[in-house]
Amino acid sequence: MDLITIKNYEHWLTDAYFDGDTKKELKELQGNEKEIEDRFYKDLEFGTGGIRGVIGAGTNRMNIYTIRKATQGLANYITRWGEEAKKRGVVIAYDCRHMSREFSEEAAKVLAANGIKSFVFSDLRATPVLSFAVRRLNAIAGIVVTASHNPPEYNGYKVYWEDGGQIATDLANEVIKEINEVYDFQQIGVMEKDLAVKLGLFNIVSEEIDTEFIEAVKAQSLRKDVVKQVGNDFKIVFTPLHGTGNIPVRRALKEIGFQQVYVVPEQELPDSNFSTVAYPNPEEKQAFALAMELAKKEDAQLIIGTDPDCDRVGAVVKNKEGEFIVLTGNQTGALLAEYILSTLKEKNQLPENGAIVKTVVTSEMGTVIAKDFGVTVLNTLTGFKYIGEKIKEFLDTNEYTYLLGYEESYGYLVGTHARDKDAVVASMLICEMAAYYHSKGMNLYEGLLALYEKYGYFLEDLKSVTLKGKEGIEKIKATLEDFRANPPKEISGIPVVVMEDYLHQKRYLLNENKEEKIDLPQSDVIKFILADDTWLCLRPSGTEPKLKIYGGVQEASLELCRQKLNDTIAVLLEKVK
Repeated sequence: MDLITIKNYEHWLTDAYFDGDTKKELKELQGNEKEIEDRFYKDLEFGTGGIRGVIGAGTNRMNIYTIRKATQGLANYITRWGEEAKKRGVVIAYDCRHMSREFSEEAAKVLAANGIKSFVFSDLRATPVLSFAVRRLNAIAGIVVTASHNPPEYNGYKVYWEDGGQIATDLANEVIKEINEVYDFQQIGVMEKDLAVKLGLFNIVSEEIDTEFIEAVKAQSLRKDVVKQVGNDFKIVFTPLHGTGNIPVRRALKEIGFQQVYVVPEQELPDSNFSTVAYPNPEEKQAFALAMELAKKEDAQLIIGTDPDCDRVGAVVKNKEGEFIVLTGNQTGALLAEYILSTLKEKNQLPENGAIVKTVVTSEMGTVIAKDFGVTVLNTLTGFKYIGEKIKEFLDTNEYTYLLGYEESYGYLVGTHARDKDAVVASMLICEMAAYYHSKGMNLYEGLLALYEKYGYFLEDLKSVTLKGKEGIEKIKATLEDFRANPPKEISGIPVVVMEDYLHQKRYLLNENKEEKIDLPQSDVIKFILADDTWLCLRPSGTEPKLKIYGGVQEASLELCRQKLNDTIAVLLEKVK
């Protein structure tokens, strides 16, 4: 261990500022140099949206002290905006994870010590409700305490700005600067909750916000007549995976007319340990094991599941052989794109300047569908915050009308009531879309096959290489630098024709020996496009110690897609291991 790491550890172990439980936890680590190094070799980094990490004592862990430091930095930034900003306040929401309520109150107490109002939800709430509430309450900022779909030992802290979206990159950099200048925990003020309440600096959010949010979600329904037609017999199984989606999703579905919604009883209530699943992630088929049992019992036509903070949703349908298939985020996104555009066109409501926004690692199938309807598709960096920024840009310039935003990682937003992905509105529209296909004698999987027949077969995949600790971070960085310095000329025998380097904001047209500027923020991402339109992308995870490898192909059948995709991604996997 280096001297700084040892010094940090000893400071936390001996300083009177840190509580007894923290010191006890740290004393038990004595002799375990690797664990001490991992906890203290750096501060838990505040990225472009917030912090996320394992709960525990240490500078590189989630605890009340790292929460205080992050909040003090945010408070310092808000203070720069003046007294009016401080009065507008900060909305704070939290999910079902360990320490979520405590971290939320700790943030509110630090804000209060800085003379900044907070509006705290009385109980757990979905992340999109926080996004909605920031704008509805005219707050200057928002905080949500969540680690999304990470394992139970994690928690996180995300910051939103006055537009309801996660803080933009330039703003995030300013907040990060303020946080980094908080050198001493002793300089962080923490007001007692009772005093903060008495002074009007700690406020509880009215439950009217929940109703207003649901009304905004219901306003995005496109075919209430179809729901009314089939709502009494169309059966849906829903699992909130122990998270925040239970109440808002069920309420939205019921109020638009779905009467046969069965909730997985073992996963209905909040559970910080997510004890029925290995990983509370609606991308994983295993997470739907109990839901599939219930669907078989009730002969349900559709299964949906939301992640713990209810900003992402997965859908499960049956294929022709009667097997349950978890639709990928790309497949659901393509289905939603076609459903929304075709319905708006049928009703003569499709705007001439309509636009769909997706990320650079999201399937091109949505692009092909959108072009068929004369709708523009814009790409952003990975992360829904960039889609939220586009919504604000569209409203400011009127250049485009926002219709749908989505990303491959199961995040979708229809409507502008929120500025982050919203699994409540997405769940409602997925169910409505499935009901529409049901009214035509089809299920969602058959609907997907029909789209493949019309637009071509597309398939995408994501492989992750886990590289933990300080050495892992260094290896991820070195791997990406090696790809920049020595880009492949071909992959699986197919020439590489384009290399996009988002860190240096350049697109290299290799066949033409040209380069173009990429008009997106800097990000440590590299994308290769092959001569047959196959694409591959490498990026470090923003929330976990992983290097992610994305790939996408288009072929004459799903089987050919699978073969080509597996072969192509395998080449890059071999290079990074």
